[in-house]
Amino acid sequence: MGDMTGNVSMRRIGPDDWAVWRELRLTALADAPDAFGASLATEQTYDEATWRARLRPEGGLRAVAFRDVTPVGIVGAYFPEEGPDAVELISMWVHPSARGDGTAGILVNEVIAWAQEQRYPTIALYVVEGNDRARRLYERLGFVGTGECEPLLSNPSLQCRRMVYAVDRVERTGHAGGGR
Repeated sequence: MGDMTGNVSMRRIGPDDWAVWRELRLTALADAPDAFGASLATEQTYDEATWRARLRPEGGLRAVAFRDVTPVGIVGAYFPEEGPDAVELISMWVHPSARGDGTAGILVNEVIAWAQEQRYPTIALYVVEGNDRARRLYERLGFVGTGECEPLLSNPSLQCRRMVYAVDRVERTGHAGGGR
């Protein structure tokens, strides 16, 4: 079933899990509309075929964190379109009831493990300026800011800062983040 920390477990999902992913994704977009490049209004229009297509393994990783049997978080990663330099961490969200309990770290570490399996040297992500809790989490796990900035697709008045993580440091240190 993957990593377990306390009563939180992780499961990679695929097209047959579309309903679970849809529910969590729409909840995430409603909970934190300014944290994602997509909009709730757009994704509410997606049909089952669209959700299934978004969860195809060749499109990247999608994973769900569960507390016992209740889904409490999601994360995704996809292969870069231009060149093999970095996988992009996307769709990161933790249910308010699970924030601060280690679930976010478990989700990010799943992406790190997946990137290592895919032999990608770097993970990149964008964090919205002002989302200090997320930025601090990523810094704690070993991500560093690049200085690059771009507008949030769903709300161009907000800026996103790019952060990267060197996957090869997992091999050198034997673990991803934590313990510091």
